[in-house]
Amino acid sequence: MLQQYKRIMVAVDGSKEAELAFRKAVNVARRNQAELLLVHVIDTRAFQTVTSFDTVLAEQATDLAKESLTEYAETAKSNGVPAVETMIEYGSPKAIIAKQLPADKEVDLIMLGATGLNAVERLFIGSVSEYVIRHAPCDVLIVRTDLDNTIPKEED
Repeated sequence: MLQQYKRIMVAVDGSKEAELAFRKAVNVARRNQAELLLVHVIDTRAFQTVTSFDTVLAEQATDLAKESLTEYAETAKSNGVPAVETMIEYGSPKAIIAKQLPADKEVDLIMLGATGLNAVERLFIGSVSEYVIRHAPCDVLIVRTDLDNTIPKEED
């Protein structure tokens, strides 16, 4: 029996790695006639050191995420994925992507861009993709390559 996914979640954060995951997720969603859930998680820990009166940073992050998700959704729809949902969440990206959203939204495939962290950074802060692989209740696909399955060249 052929595996068919019904609800595919892809986390986007504006990085090149997330862009690769998004492009592949569009193709997988189209082939599976699946719903595509586009998620941007604003890590609230980044704002803990900022004084409480400076909510402008959080508002700017939200506005940028909304704008980005709108563009991603339009791109997905124009590429043959009619069912696209967007979400902005606040909190720990690891827990939200690995546990909360898969349960709440009945996600059966999570697609993420490969981390850009080096070994020392992973040791101290861990990567979201590594955490999701270990804790998600569904399949997880880590994307490293473009649509031609080649590793993108580093820009200087």
